Amino acid sequence: MSTNLAPLVLTDPTEAPTYGDGPLSRWCKEHLYDPRDEVFVRLSLRMTILMSTMMLALFAIVRAPVPGWAQLAFGLVYFAVWGWFVPPVILMLHCTMHRPFIKSPKWLNRVQPYLMSFFFGMPTGYAEHHLGMHHAEDNMGEDLSGTYSYRRDSFASFIKYWARFFFLIAIELPAYLQRHQRTTFAKRAFWGEVIHQSLVITSLLIDWRFGLFAFALPMAIARTMMMVGNWGQHAFINTDRKNNGFSNSITCINSVYNKRAFNDGYHIGHHMKANRHWTEAPKELLDNRELYISTGAVVFEGLDFFMVSVLLWSGQWKTLAKHYVNLDGQQRSHEEIIALLKSRVHPLRAEEIESMTAPATA
Repeated sequence: MSTNLAPLVLTDPTEAPTYGDGPLSRWCKEHLYDPRDEVFVRLSLRMTILMSTMMLALFAIVRAPVPGWAQLAFGLVYFAVWGWFVPPVILMLHCTMHRPFIKSPKWLNRVQPYLMSFFFGMPTGYAEHHLGMHHAEDNMGEDLSGTYSYRRDSFASFIKYWARFFFLIAIELPAYLQRHQRTTFAKRAFWGEVIHQSLVITSLLIDWRFGLFAFALPMAIARTMMMVGNWGQHAFINTDRKNNGFSNSITCINSVYNKRAFNDGYHIGHHMKANRHWTEAPKELLDNRELYISTGAVVFEGLDFFMVSVLLWSGQWKTLAKHYVNLDGQQRSHEEIIALLKSRVHPLRAEEIESMTAPATA
C-alpha cells in the first residue's frame, strides 16, 4: 500500500473469542476444522437452551388461565429476545456455510442450521439460495435476489422486490437450481420450504398466539431482514466496470453491527473470497486498499447495511455522504459524494447489464 495514504483505522474485531481450556474447548479443538469457530458452537448451544426454554414458557403461558395482557407481555419479551439474537445467528450460519465447520460427527453440520432455523425463522433453504444461486450469479443475471433491475433509493421498488421474493422464492429457487442441474440443492430447497411452512401453519392451528410469536412473525421478519440487508449490500452498482465484488457490493466498517455479526459489513471482500474467515476481513481491506480505490469501491463508516437501505429510502443523502469513506484521502464535498452515490442506484438498462457481464476481450 502506498505510504502517501493516511492510515485507515479499523476497530472491527480481528480475533475470535477464546475460552480457556475447558471440556468444550478441548472438544472444539478436536472436532472443528478451525478452532476459531468455537464461538459458533457456544452460540448454537446457548441459543438452543435459551430459545427452547423461552418457547416452552411461551406455550405454557398462552395456554394458562392468565389475563390476555400477561400473555401479550410475555409474547413481546419472547420476541425481543429473538430479535436481539437473530443477527448473530444468521451471520453464524452465513460463516459456517462458506467454510468447513464440524469434522465429526458430520451430521451436526446439517442439524445445526436446521435447529437454528427452527428457533429463529430463517429459510431452511438459506444455504441452497446463498451458495447455489446468489454467489453463482453475483447479483446479476438470474440472481433471484438481485437488485440491479430495481431503483435502489425507492421504497416502492423495494416493496416490489420484497413481494416477489417473499411469495415466489419457494417456487423460483428450486426451479432455478433444477434448471442449472443442482438437483440436491433443488430438493433441499423445496422440501425445506414445505416442512417450514407446514410447521408455521401447524403451530398457528394449535394456538394462534403461540404460533404467531414463535414461528409466523420470526419467519416473516427474518426473511424481510435478509432482504433489507441484501438490498443495502448491493445498492450501489458501478456500471463502468465489469461485474465483480467491487462494482456491485459495498463495505461497512467500524460499526456495532460488525462486532455483533462477525464482520458481516466487509461484503466486498466476501464476494472476492467467500470462504475467508471473518476475523481476516479487516486485514483484507487494509492490504488491498489501493485496489479498492482504483475500482471505485463504496465504503461507509459507522453504518450497517440495514441503515444504508433505510437512509436510501428516506432520501438521507447527506447522512450517507457524511459516513462515506474517502479511501484515497482526497477531500470531496458532500455534493460530490452524493452525485457519485446517486449515479449508482438507477435500474440497469439492458446494455449496461450486457457491458458488465460480457467476457473481457483481449
